[in-house]
Amino acid sequence: MGYTVIQKDFYRESGKWLSTFGIWKKCINPNLHFIYVFRKAQQHLKTPLVSIFWRIVLRHYQIKYGYQIYPETEIGEGFYLGHWGSLVINPKAKIGKNCNMAQGVTIGQQNRGKLQGFPIIGDEVWIGANAVIVGGITVGNNVLIAPNSYVNFDVPSNSVVVGNPGTIYSTESATEAYINNKV
Repeated sequence: MGYTVIQKDFYRESGKWLSTFGIWKKCINPNLHFIYVFRKAQQHLKTPLVSIFWRIVLRHYQIKYGYQIYPETEIGEGFYLGHWGSLVINPKAKIGKNCNMAQGVTIGQQNRGKLQGFPIIGDEVWIGANAVIVGGITVGNNVLIAPNSYVNFDVPSNSVVVGNPGTIYSTESATEAYINNKV
């Protein structure tokens, strides 16, 4: 059976495949509710009237929950928001699948210098509270970015980044036990 992107996102939270009704029941959780509305807005980007409706609904919940994520942002399946709270992701950033984000994360643009641009974040990346990731950089797969880290440099796969300025530590088990219920 093929699962929808929304079902895959919700699977990350519980480890259970949910029906449409089961998903609606889980929408009492602000994190999951926002993901549901965000994915609906993405799903209908190319349908003019329906797109306007979902953009208005999304904008309401961006303000209500403090998540600044736009439907143009490419985020892979299995997206997981760990906590309710302020979150800013530039619409041109690209994020892989099975990515976890905590509150206070900023993924943003750098407007000048050699790293001008937007981050590209790989698969199975865990981003801790208040981490900042900026610039035309690439974060590899299986990367843990510790809380309060500042990342404005490329990060190879299988790494942990700690601190401000960030320091990279190589390890094959970077996200082991941090990213559960992978899709």
